[in-house]
Amino acid sequence: MNHPNPHPAPDSAVQPGGASQWQIATLGTARLDSPLKPLIEARERSENYVDESDLVLVDDVLSTACERGVPVEQLPGLEPGGPRRKIFFDPSKLRAAIVTCGGLCPGLNNVVRGVVDELWWQYGVRRIHGIRNGYEGFIASYGHEVLDLTPASVRGIDEQGGTVLGTSRGQQDPEEVVDCLERLGIGVLFVVGGDGSMRGALRIASVVAERGLKISVVGIPKTIDNDIPFIDHSFGFQTAFARAAETIRSVVVEARSTPHGVGLVKLMGRHSGFIAAYAALARNDADFVLVPEVPFGLDDDADGRPGLLSLVQQRVAERGNAIVVVAEGAGQDLVPGEGVDASGNAVLGDVGRYLRRRLLDSFAEAGRPVNLRYVDPSYAIRSVPANGYDAVFCLRLAHAAVHAAMAGRTAMVVGRWHGRFVHVPTELAISRRNVVDPHGDLWLSVLEATGQPPRIG
Repeated sequence: MNHPNPHPAPDSAVQPGGASQWQIATLGTARLDSPLKPLIEARERSENYVDESDLVLVDDVLSTACERGVPVEQLPGLEPGGPRRKIFFDPSKLRAAIVTCGGLCPGLNNVVRGVVDELWWQYGVRRIHGIRNGYEGFIASYGHEVLDLTPASVRGIDEQGGTVLGTSRGQQDPEEVVDCLERLGIGVLFVVGGDGSMRGALRIASVVAERGLKISVVGIPKTIDNDIPFIDHSFGFQTAFARAAETIRSVVVEARSTPHGVGLVKLMGRHSGFIAAYAALARNDADFVLVPEVPFGLDDDADGRPGLLSLVQQRVAERGNAIVVVAEGAGQDLVPGEGVDASGNAVLGDVGRYLRRRLLDSFAEAGRPVNLRYVDPSYAIRSVPANGYDAVFCLRLAHAAVHAAMAGRTAMVVGRWHGRFVHVPTELAISRRNVVDPHGDLWLSVLEATGQPPRIG
């Protein structure tokens, strides 16, 4: 689908603003239909899809754009992260606390160590507390101790998976949490967690504001599913999909080593299929990738469009094996849910085991042999230490969070957007979920790599 370009490049070599150096040379007019035309025309404009007639702006910083002499209207923007020339808190009198909440994720200990070291060595803060077991640690009735954290006590924890502070799911009364902060004399609270934890942090910041207290609440978003908006990606995601890709490799070996082999891998991704998509691309051996954002059917539809069961059988008949990668939140219209968890999140139906049963039944009904291997590595993936990339990213996020808090920022999370560390208002960070765009370049790459049709069933 072509969209009108608000700033079309003229036929000459000069683009708007005199930026002729950005012009790309061509060999001539392209006249032949591409084999990818059906995929391209099925896409719709979105923030993750740049049409070929559009332009991607070179400058992502307002001041740089202004220096070019280009007229600039008022644009939305995020405050850049990093150290400030002036800070709000007196380090010699400050008490800080850090809490980790929600499910495990690679890199939690890296963030804890990064925050402690930056506070201690760069700002001279000597009273740093670790809150045990998530938001429960603030509530007196649970009886969890408060830890004193120093560079010595956190040395080496980044080599371990999990979190040395412990974690828990579920919200606690923000009034009681702020009561605890007051009793401890906390001036800065760092919350490491996902969208539910950030919602809790925002409620805590609201109570702090209602009481007229000077307590900074800064979030470091943690979601292995990569579903926090307005940040390029969340920490732990790179480690997770790299480990998931290794699982896919093992299943591929199994499927190709037996006649009529089918490999089925269920990966994390309640609402967003980023891990499934990236892991499948990293191995480039999957035949079908199923994500929550793209509905699919198991049986052939009324128009004769083949469903997943037929497609898998066809792929096995053609190639001798097939690999299916499914995110845990995919196909939830096919399986019954199981209530809600302590955080109020829906407990998803087990789509992996359901697909395993349906695939086996379909091959049996068709009278075809099959050797199916099913793997769910979710807990093994989320509990591992961060890889090198995520270790660096966690440390830099920790630094950015400390800089923001010491400057008096609050009700915000740190992240990276367009490659720059930024401050994102917490309310904005929980306003929606970051999802795989069915019309974006990532999903198009999945379709190209797998060869699966844009619609299944």
